[in-house]
Amino acid sequence: MTTEIPVPGAAATPPPPAEPPLVEPLVVEPSSATASPAEPSVEPPVEPPVGSEVLEAGPDRPARPRRRLGTARLLLVAAVLGPVIGAGVGYTVQALRPPTPLPPLAVGPLTYPSVPLDAAAAAAAAPKPLNIDGDLRKLLIDRPAGTEEWDNYEHGTAAGWLTAGDKALSYGNSGKQFRSLLYDGFRRDAYLAFSRGETHYRVELIQFGPDDISAGTSSWMITVPDNGGTIPGTASGYYSAPREPEHYDDSTETYYYGLATARRGSVVMRISVYSPSPVDANELKDLATRQWERLK
Repeated sequence: MTTEIPVPGAAATPPPPAEPPLVEPLVVEPSSATASPAEPSVEPPVEPPVGSEVLEAGPDRPARPRRRLGTARLLLVAAVLGPVIGAGVGYTVQALRPPTPLPPLAVGPLTYPSVPLDAAAAAAAAPKPLNIDGDLRKLLIDRPAGTEEWDNYEHGTAAGWLTAGDKALSYGNSGKQFRSLLYDGFRRDAYLAFSRGETHYRVELIQFGPDDISAGTSSWMITVPDNGGTIPGTASGYYSAPREPEHYDDSTETYYYGLATARRGSVVMRISVYSPSPVDANELKDLATRQWERLK
């Protein structure tokens, strides 16, 4: 074995470096799933519509056209703001005007009667109450001369009071008439019945409750007279004498019907005439006028 002896003063020679092992570089193949970045598409610029303004585009919004208010919206805005502006202008004008002073109050001095008031004189000067609040039978006309009593209600008398049931029995469909009388506020009925030959007359003063006057008036008064006219001295009194005959209920027998009505307060004056021949309108008018005079 040979041993190398270093020479003094000579530099030692370092050994040559070891060569690194050969390593092949790792080559990464591009995956088919990784798509290459798409090329940016170039679109043609959008032209804004005619008559609109384009809003400037920002970093996070594209450019878009500015909308203008249509005619309908302008009219709606004008309709809403017009009264508000007008009220404000009117209030301002009124507020700037100087206040108008009110006229002084005219208050006369208090006076007292020199002598005590006479109760009898005050009662005589007061308006007279309606005479329809008493006995209605006393307000009926007297039976005309040349006539006879006619007891058409089978009471044994041709004058007196009628109840709602008695009055309903004189009409056809008495049940319906009875309910109608009660609904209209029927209170009482004073009547007088007489006849001249085969012509029958019935004079009635029908009174209704104070709160049911309109219902009773509409049900028991004439609205459109036929072959008649107004009763003198009345505001809504009429008489009617139709030329066409009517039939009795459940019968073929005919008759001519005349009617006169007027109202004073809560009382309806009603005069009915049943005749085998046409009713004399002038006689009916005269009879109604005489009865009306008794109600004043």
